[in-house]
Amino acid sequence: MRRARDWSQEELAHQSDIHRTYISDLERGRRNPSIEVVERLAKGLRVKLGELLD
Repeated sequence: MRRARDWSQEELAHQSDIHRTYISDLERGRRNPSIEVVERLAKGLRVKLGELLD
């Protein structure tokens, strides 16, 4: 979804209030996000939580 919006990791981090290195680790599979982080990502991407989890 981030790439579809042509957003950098920094932009997604800013929109979601999450550190950029955490976004990087998520994308590389090095971290498992908590539900709170998933909610913040959904809000930052302006999608419903369910859309992000599909």
